[in-house]
Amino acid sequence: MRQVLFRITLDGSVNLGPLGEIPLFGFGLVLLIWTLFNGGLLWFSRQNKSDEEKSSILRSTLVTWAIGSVVIFLLPNFASRIPQGIPVFGYGFMVMLGILAGGWTAGRRAESVGIPKQVMWDTAFAVVFMGIVGARLFFVVQYSESVFQGVNSLPGYFFALVNLPDGGLVLYGGLIAGTLTFFARCYLKGYSPRLIADIAAPSMLLGMAFGRIGCLFNGCCWGDRCTLPWAITFPQNSVPYMSLVKRGFLSPEALQTIPLHPSQIYSSVNALILSVLAAAYFHRRAKDGQVTLLVLIIYPITRFLIEFIRGDEMGQFDTSMTISQWVSLLIVAIGIVYGIWLSKQPPQLTRHVNQPTPPGTGSAKAAKT
Repeated sequence: MRQVLFRITLDGSVNLGPLGEIPLFGFGLVLLIWTLFNGGLLWFSRQNKSDEEKSSILRSTLVTWAIGSVVIFLLPNFASRIPQGIPVFGYGFMVMLGILAGGWTAGRRAESVGIPKQVMWDTAFAVVFMGIVGARLFFVVQYSESVFQGVNSLPGYFFALVNLPDGGLVLYGGLIAGTLTFFARCYLKGYSPRLIADIAAPSMLLGMAFGRIGCLFNGCCWGDRCTLPWAITFPQNSVPYMSLVKRGFLSPEALQTIPLHPSQIYSSVNALILSVLAAAYFHRRAKDGQVTLLVLIIYPITRFLIEFIRGDEMGQFDTSMTISQWVSLLIVAIGIVYGIWLSKQPPQLTRHVNQPTPPGTGSAKAAKT
């Protein structure tokens, strides 16, 4: 467990040998790296693009660079207010890596069927943002008593609502909100939801693999009691430690938790294997939608089984089944219904030959084979 990986001091500097001490922020090293990064990104993204697309990419890149540069330049002014530096949280860092890895792989698949990779990036950020909102709201509703315990003011309620560093995201809540956002964007942009979902499904699982390692850093989603050689423990005042003490499974004087299953690692490996399987199946599918169907059936089954060795959730609805197991059954049922509907659709693979037009303004040009 490592909730904070490291801290970045706003008034720090690095020694570059003959160049001497160079400040990190302000007019310093981070600004130089940010400028070089955006310059390289601009050069690569403009390759083989039309003049109109190049102009659009140039404008968006310049705006992003300018905003980031202003923030980097002004950060040293806040050093006195954050003397310990900006914490880089393990969970957030791994989620960011998951988004980058998922977006990159989705972009490559999208280009293979004639869709600009920027479409997948835009969709990914919209879905991830709304997914985090949904995952947090799902957790707050499920654990409202503990989330708002001791809170008696409006600012306190707001802080408890958004206090992600202390844990509190439920995957299925994120999936529900993210799915709604996904369909809304596909409709507004005029793309086939079946095709975009097939492109995104393997990348979503890849991002999940990174995110579960973030859960390990954060101390959430812990496992049940374990006697195997790879069992892990969590320190005092961690999320699993406090929960086990509250449930009466652990003495308040204990120095650490009892040995627990590393369920976060199990979940990460599971997501990675399924991601590779779904990515390999993408180019072998007979019709759009089959990759999504594969994920809808297999992932909730594996999640249902992993829940048996999870220790963070209790049974719901007067049963021993956790809320995630109930949702898993629901998703499998949805997958079965979707599979029946998909089996009645003619075999076809869509390949876009140019940018589609939004609904109501024309039809997207796409080839179906």
